[in-house]
Amino acid sequence: MQSLPVVYLARHGETAWSLSGQHTGLTDLPLTEQGEHAARRLRARLDGISFATVLTSPLQRAVATGRLAGFGDRAQPDPDLVEWNYGDYEGLTSAQIRAERPNWDLFSEGCPNGESPEQIGARADRVVARLRAADGDALVFSSGHILRVVAARWLGLAPAAARYFVLQTASVSILGYEHGPESPAIRLWDETLPPC
Repeated sequence: MQSLPVVYLARHGETAWSLSGQHTGLTDLPLTEQGEHAARRLRARLDGISFATVLTSPLQRAVATGRLAGFGDRAQPDPDLVEWNYGDYEGLTSAQIRAERPNWDLFSEGCPNGESPEQIGARADRVVARLRAADGDALVFSSGHILRVVAARWLGLAPAAARYFVLQTASVSILGYEHGPESPAIRLWDETLPPC
């Protein structure tokens, strides 16, 4: 029996705001030097795998990660892969937001003047549909929250379930199936290479 295709999710390398814990939605930040180093190390992790489809967020942190990992010439920008639009919370840390709204939860409430969970869920659904239609394995470079929502929607879960799927920068995760297309599964989650 032929194996079913899998989807590799690669979160971008470190940026100044991912390091400080600031919400980085549409702010187009570059990778830090450490982020570039970690992105280059993804090349060894992904080397030798044949991908029919390679997609990237159009934001520079994802594009640079894909380029440094060796896929810059193949990665197709997909606007549905941009990070969550945090609206009024762009650039703020969760602690700063919770100082004003103690019970705030991104995955159930979204952001004022930004995206709701339903809106990012709809984007994730379009990404999942494209990935399932790919003729072979796929690779995606993007940001943490949208990739977490893509994983939740891959499994048929509500966008709010993405709160349970934490991702580090420059990590690799794999979505696939257990028995067949009717049983989507997570095959690997949040793998990072040890520091060198």
